[in-house]
Amino acid sequence: MRADRLLSLLLLLQNRGRTTAPELAAELEVSVRTVYRDIDALGASGVPVLADRGPAGGYRLADGYRTRLTGLTDAQAGSLFLAGVPGPAQDLGLGADLAAAQLKLQAALPAQLAGRARQVQERFHLDATAWFRDADPVPHLARIAQAVWDQRVLHAHYRRWRGEVRRELHPLGLVLKGGIWYLVAGVGDDAVRTYRVARFLAVDTAEDGFERPAGFELAAYWQDSTDRLEAALRRRTAQLRLSPRGRQLLPMQFGAAGTRALADAGPPDADGWVQISLAVESEAVAVGDLLRLGTEAEVLGPPELRRALAETVTALADRYA
Repeated sequence: MRADRLLSLLLLLQNRGRTTAPELAAELEVSVRTVYRDIDALGASGVPVLADRGPAGGYRLADGYRTRLTGLTDAQAGSLFLAGVPGPAQDLGLGADLAAAQLKLQAALPAQLAGRARQVQERFHLDATAWFRDADPVPHLARIAQAVWDQRVLHAHYRRWRGEVRRELHPLGLVLKGGIWYLVAGVGDDAVRTYRVARFLAVDTAEDGFERPAGFELAAYWQDSTDRLEAALRRRTAQLRLSPRGRQLLPMQFGAAGTRALADAGPPDADGWVQISLAVESEAVAVGDLLRLGTEAEVLGPPELRRALAETVTALADRYA
């Protein structure tokens, strides 16, 4: 562990130039005293580390010195695919590997490209978590991820809507969607299903391995799965009138379905209201969704949905009378 830390310290000094001991300690997640000891160790091994005193001081490498110890380990190379999403990389237990891999890549780049890479890192940040919602607690994610890497069978205790079940799973891949982790896994008879990682109550990795289905592609499966889910959920169509304000709210409340409905909207009337056809879920779900538009929308049909919405609004009015 100390050898890895010394290499990380050396690469930090090479990539960033003059850096203070507290800054190095924060980056390496160690104490300042440990940084002092590691600086001494680098000096004793022949690395020319210079200490500049004063308000603008810090540690730096002698001009012209560069290390070539930039080989990537397997874990570090694999973690590069998560370079844009450090939070999820940390969830998977690859945070340290990702940081080390980035340092090694920066050290290997020519000065001009290394500067460009630092500019990108300073100017762009990807946050995979949805707005106004904390990320799911995923205490078993690292173990599940390891089973995916090792292609090992998982014995899982899982909480469904209808109760708890135990499953023997063949973990094929992990997907992060809207800040939520999902496991795609084979489960008997060549069936492939999706599980929300936060709902695993316990997982145990078996000694047995398994064969991945021939031709299985995670990205293609996920796209097909999401398309089928949307088609299954939004089987009904509602006819609405929308105010100008309602037209602004619709994409925020209904996402892509709302955007598509607005694209096919009729011309506005004298007051700016338009008529649209909107794909909705079951009647009970649609009533709740449409109520979020408040008085900025009117349901024209189908009659049973208009009636259900009117009954709900009447019951609310009676409750708050």
